[in-house]
Amino acid sequence: MKRILIRCAMIVCATLCVCGIQAQQKKQKYDVAAFLYPAYASDDVRLRPFWPMGIGEWETVMTMQQRNPGHYWDRKPLWGYINEADPKVMEMEIEQATKHGVNVFIFDWYWYDGRPFMETTLNNGFLKAENVEKMQFYLMWANHDVLNLWDTRLARFNEDNVIWQGKVDREEFEKICRRNIEKYFKHPQYYKIDGKPVFMIYDLPNLINGLGGVEQTAEALEWFRREVRKAGFPDLELQFAMWSINLNYSGLDASKSDNPQDDFIRKLGFDSSTHYQFVHFTDVNREYADIAKDAEAEWERIEKEYSFKYYPHVSVGWDNSPRTVHSAVVKNNTPEAFAEALRRAKAYVDKHAELQPLITINSWNEWTETSYLQPCNIYGYGYLEAVKRVFIDEVE
Repeated sequence: MKRILIRCAMIVCATLCVCGIQAQQKKQKYDVAAFLYPAYASDDVRLRPFWPMGIGEWETVMTMQQRNPGHYWDRKPLWGYINEADPKVMEMEIEQATKHGVNVFIFDWYWYDGRPFMETTLNNGFLKAENVEKMQFYLMWANHDVLNLWDTRLARFNEDNVIWQGKVDREEFEKICRRNIEKYFKHPQYYKIDGKPVFMIYDLPNLINGLGGVEQTAEALEWFRREVRKAGFPDLELQFAMWSINLNYSGLDASKSDNPQDDFIRKLGFDSSTHYQFVHFTDVNREYADIAKDAEAEWERIEKEYSFKYYPHVSVGWDNSPRTVHSAVVKNNTPEAFAEALRRAKAYVDKHAELQPLITINSWNEWTETSYLQPCNIYGYGYLEAVKRVFIDEVE
């Protein structure tokens, strides 16, 4: 009898192990990566000049109707105006994200005035969450200039007033790279492709401008790779945010190339690309279904015209009016329409078995751009349920 009980226990354990492995394999078939904008934090003093209430850019969301009575935009977060720099809050978010199929956060990462900016959500919230092992992450260096846009007291003025510049020189670039290698790349949850930590750069013209030109930028990026290899990694997966306007190949002799734009990227040494937002390459002031079709056509165009790897991107929507009052507005970006766009991205990944099964989404929490997965008073959990339906429920 005792032997029978032992054998039964072993069978149960083996079954649980197999089921656990199968569940893990199913969960990890696709890397669904949502950009995370780290401005919804309550304990970052450097945010107060833009949002003096001390709740980060939630101030812009919360005061929209007060500032613009009767305006059509009246979104409210079902989770409340949460402090994402609180590890307990982030534990809830990680649980909800992974439950619905989002298993990677791409943190918008900033560096201004010689030091990091808006890091508390990552450092104090995400990395200190007790369930951080459930979620991977990587960085997108948002190296754009800071204009009046964040401060709604100034946004009504149509001025390109630069508060902080995003460009950096070589010395500062090296400082940034060394810090990120030690502080983030070595973290066990940092996202890698073939063992290589992924690092994304948002604004190529700003990068090149700061480093002094194409040649100097190529040299700096190659130095970055060497430093990553010295740190014990096989290499660096350099990724850039694709725009319709950022492949400025000045500095190369276009007359000696059949494809100067591709040669430009190869010269810089980037391995892969994705988009950050639909608004960066197409007219978004129209029906979401039409935008999604154009996005798919853009993925195919990039694949044909460039030699770097491209990972498909889907944006939830676009409406920047909480910041600017007037904005282009994506029409009918319902959870159902969003799910269909995700299916297109999944089909693209399935067709390219040689690539990492990575899909990027804008975004986890871009409330003031109206492109978020978090639940709201309009669609509830609809966008998160769409991700779950496509990347968990419909996966064999």
